[in-house]
This record gives sequence, structure tokens and C-alpha cells, in this order.
Amino acid sequence: MSDSLALLGVKGGPAIRPGSNMPTAMLLKLAGKTILVDAGLGVTRGICDQGVALTEIDLIVITHLHSDHYLELGPFFHTAWTAGLNRTITVIGPKGLDTYWTGFQDSMRFDIDLRIRDEGRCDFDGLADIQIIQDTMTFGDITLRTMRNLHPPIIDTFALRFEAGGKAVVLSGDTAYMDDMAPFAKGADLLVHEAMLRDGVEALCALMTNGDERLRIHILRSHTDAVDVGRIAKDANVRQLALNHMVPDGDPDFTDHHWETEVRRHWTGPFHFGKDGMKIAF
Repeated sequence: MSDSLALLGVKGGPAIRPGSNMPTAMLLKLAGKTILVDAGLGVTRGICDQGVALTEIDLIVITHLHSDHYLELGPFFHTAWTAGLNRTITVIGPKGLDTYWTGFQDSMRFDIDLRIRDEGRCDFDGLADIQIIQDTMTFGDITLRTMRNLHPPIIDTFALRFEAGGKAVVLSGDTAYMDDMAPFAKGADLLVHEAMLRDGVEALCALMTNGDERLRIHILRSHTDAVDVGRIAKDANVRQLALNHMVPDGDPDFTDHHWETEVRRHWTGPFHFGKDGMKIAF
């Protein structure tokens, strides 16, 4: 199995509309392991579209508790269970993820108990081993290093650095610009970083029908301008750069050209403008 990262969903935020991509999720293959990072809406279908069986996932990491990063975690497990999952998968995430998992089980209790009794399914509740994310964690030959990023008002929100066999992949998670990101990503074979276009944020907020000025304030203080993403990639001297969790998404007034123009103000290396289903080898 070659090392790669698939962008299963690349839009920022939980809402989907005609023409938009799906919310955040990534599928990392490294050192013989298949790792799901985040589980936004559509993740289960996205995994299958990569030709990967749901029962093949070895590890799941959730970066923070915004819904577009874990909304479909429970449904993933339920669907994988009905597709034959009969072993425990470690799930790494921030404090509070266990409450979600317990609540999902409770919400589906009738169906879960029925399928165990009527179809002979294995125990469901033990399929996820929820663990709190630590600074450094090891999984087989893979070392996961984490860094608390800047995504107010959430405190437990993390960037991830996966290392194995002399390779490194860095995922920024949702974050405002941080001076510490370039050192954290130093020399990575691939950096996947979230990004926003400020003009696009203004356009998005102007169309909102059930939010107020607080949404605009949140986006602008909690995410990274595309021009700064290019600067981070340059300063970190990474080998490849990809964008995900993009705001706005699906707005025809903001094309691939707008994004690349901003990133290229500082970054001249290999660049991937994220699309749902895109697979990047490293």
C-alpha cells in the first residue's frame, strides 16, 4: 500500500448547497495503516469512493468538536458495523468526544438492540475506543505529534503531524494564522492547511439568513488567509502544499484562480487546490 492522503471533503463549515463540496474529512495511508482524520457529513460515502472498505479503517483522529469534523462519526460506525465491522477501532479526539459517542448509542438503541437480537450482530458499543488526544502518541510504526492550534472559542483544537519511515504529513486543523505552524510543519512531505478568502467570507456572510455579525467575526478570527498559508509552506520548506476546509466554497465568483493567486504570492512549490476525492501521493 503506497503512502497517500485523500481529501474526502474540503469545504469549510457544516452547510452544503448545490455545487458545494462536502465538509472536512481526510483518509491517510501511511506505514501500512489506514487513518481517518475527521468525520464530517459524507465521510462514509467518501471512504467507499476511495475503494476502501469501512472495515479497513485502523485509526480515527478528530481534531476538534465543531460539527463539520465529527457529525458523521457515529453513523460511520453504525454503517461499518452493518457492513461487517467486528473489532474495536481506536478513536483519538478532544475531551467531550465520549459524550457524543454515548449519546449516539442512546439515540440508536432500538435499532442496535434489534439488530443484535434479530440479525445476530456483534456488540456495537465497544466498537469505538475513545481516547483523549495527547502531545505525542504512537500507533505501530507511526508517531502522531499534536499542537494546540488557534480556533477560538474552542480550546481543545489540534494540528497533527504524522511521522513514519522518514516521512511526515502535517494537517493544520482549523486555525487562525500561527507563527508556530511553520516550525511544526518543518520539512513535511505534505502540508494540508485550511484557508479562507476574506472577500469570499464577506460574500458568504451577506447571504446568511439565520446568523448575524457573530458568524463573520468567528470566521475571520478563527481561520487563515490563503496568502498566509503560502507563507507558512514557504517558511516550513514543505515538499507539497494542499488546501482544505476552504471558505467560501461553491461560490462561482471565487474560482481556483483566486485561491492560487493568493497562495502563489509566497509559495512556488507543488500545490494542490483541494477537491472532494482528490488523492495525493507523497
